[in-house]
Amino acid sequence: MKKYLCIDIGGTAIKYSVYNELGESDIAVKSALVQQTSEGTEIMDNVVKIVSDTLERETIAGICISSAGVVDATLGKVIYSGYTIPNYTGTPIKAILEEKFAIPCEVENDVNCACLGEYWLGAGRNSSSLICLTVGTGVGGAIMLEDRLVHGYSHTAGEIGYMTILGENFQDLASTSSLIKRVAERKNKEEAQGLTGYKVFELAKKGDIVCIEEIDNMVKTLALGITNLLYLFNPETLILGGGIMGQKEMLKEKIDQAVAETIIDPMFNKTTIKFAQKGNDAGLLGALYHFKNKNS
Repeated sequence: MKKYLCIDIGGTAIKYSVYNELGESDIAVKSALVQQTSEGTEIMDNVVKIVSDTLERETIAGICISSAGVVDATLGKVIYSGYTIPNYTGTPIKAILEEKFAIPCEVENDVNCACLGEYWLGAGRNSSSLICLTVGTGVGGAIMLEDRLVHGYSHTAGEIGYMTILGENFQDLASTSSLIKRVAERKNKEEAQGLTGYKVFELAKKGDIVCIEEIDNMVKTLALGITNLLYLFNPETLILGGGIMGQKEMLKEKIDQAVAETIIDPMFNKTTIKFAQKGNDAGLLGALYHFKNKNS
């Protein structure tokens, strides 16, 4: 059975593993910390090393890339990365790797890949239409209609984090980083030090009123964004991912209730809201699914 090297490029880390064509792997997902240099080379230097090291141990039939930023999936090129990854815009990932290794390579946006991974082997299985939201430093989005990703005219469809909600960017109100910021502003300096999303939820479970209130505020804003998406796309399934969504036992009922209270009529609320199942593997599996579709 053929093997594929799957690589997930983020702003601060690169995850990678080798999978067979069924999405199975007997190798644990590895991670390499990375910070883009002013010359804009370190990310691709790391990727090239990962491929080189893998080829010393494995014969691979393809290189499957999931990348942060706006990606032209036809060219396999990052066409916009924003301030989070400086000097990454314009990186021709596919061309660089195919020229160096003479192995087919395909590239897709990271949230799109996470969506494809959940669609193929996770919470989105058997759903012909779905939307994925990843809640983390920002809010990422991906849209699938009739079993196909929606890329948009200029490859920017699904940039849900930039939707205007209550006069601000959706991700500035409904992300993990915004939750931490709001809790920190209400705490004293000592309490605010070292806050993480996980700590906010742990404090809430112990009865911390500030954390409980700010989680509820985040959920209400998240429900506003979700409701707008339901009006626009009426998907069969909406999947919530990102590290903070590991708190399913605390969030599931709150989110379902907030959406039900926000939406104008139950007839618009037929979508099933699920939580992502594949975790760190989702983007890697989605990159493989994308590669297989492009090379079938």
